[in-house]
Amino acid sequence: MEISLAKIAEIVAGEVKGDVHKRIRDVAPFDEAHSDAITLAGNPKFLKQIDATDAGAVIVPRDFQASLKNLVLVENPQVAFAKVLKIFHPPLKPQPGISSEAHIGEEFTGGQDVSIAPFAAIGNNVTVGQRVNISSNVFIGDNVVIGNDVKVHPNVAILERCRVGNRVIIHAGTIVGSDGFGFAPDGETYYKIPHIGIVQIDDDVEIGALNTIDRGTFGKTWIQKGVKTDNLVHVAHNVTVGENSILVAQVGISGSVTIGKHAVLAGQAGVAGHLNIGDNVIIGPQSGVAKSVPSGEVVSGSVAMPHRIWLKVQRILPTLPELKKRLSEVEKRLRKYEDNL
Repeated sequence: MEISLAKIAEIVAGEVKGDVHKRIRDVAPFDEAHSDAITLAGNPKFLKQIDATDAGAVIVPRDFQASLKNLVLVENPQVAFAKVLKIFHPPLKPQPGISSEAHIGEEFTGGQDVSIAPFAAIGNNVTVGQRVNISSNVFIGDNVVIGNDVKVHPNVAILERCRVGNRVIIHAGTIVGSDGFGFAPDGETYYKIPHIGIVQIDDDVEIGALNTIDRGTFGKTWIQKGVKTDNLVHVAHNVTVGENSILVAQVGISGSVTIGKHAVLAGQAGVAGHLNIGDNVIIGPQSGVAKSVPSGEVVSGSVAMPHRIWLKVQRILPTLPELKKRLSEVEKRLRKYEDNL
């Protein structure tokens, strides 16, 4: 495949500085790009080295001009590069149809261009929209509803009565709608609390591989519009994750937590139950959040604390042995002074 630089600029809403007729046949990393490829220089590190790349064209910020190379000037270089990647490496689209080796329950309703692969198991009264792709070994429980343009990767389980919106991607091995971790102490044993709620996943959500999203005890666990989760994320019962929030690998969220819009929880962050995490909050990696966090805060550490205090604590920690030694000397002098008195 080949495409002109002018056409690429049109697709990414950019402007060409250089040869608009240049033919591009590939997309490649900055250090590996050749004369027929386009690459990305979206940050100062690569912009300083731009004349060292062999790429035939480079996507750069709109205000960058300091190069004689063919440039595509855009507002958001990373997004533009992602769009170009899709041009040269479009996602695979399976042929529509239901495999004879799939199990389809009673009262199944499917829209146009549905693809169901071998060994998928679909329960009773399931409804799926148009252009839905269900991979091999997927299990979908009774009374599940799935919207349009949904991709369900292999070995996913979407359990009974859960709801999935439009343009959702669920990666391999994820379980949606497992029971929450709820047990009532009964002497020396524990009595299981039934979980009769559901999971609702709104539009434009992407769920990583090997996530577990528990159903509500009552009501729902709610993953709102535009949320993205990394691999190995756990969302407990009755959690709400606000619009366009990001949960990075190995995040664990306890039951009945509410997370606001545009929040970012970095890797291995853990949130205790029944807390409120506000809008635009950033929680640093390996943080242990034991109390609610107001909107706009950046917190780090375990237990989490205001980020600026955490930074001061980290600077002090390496000096603690010397500080202890000096404190001991001060205490000795003080005792001598008291004895003399």
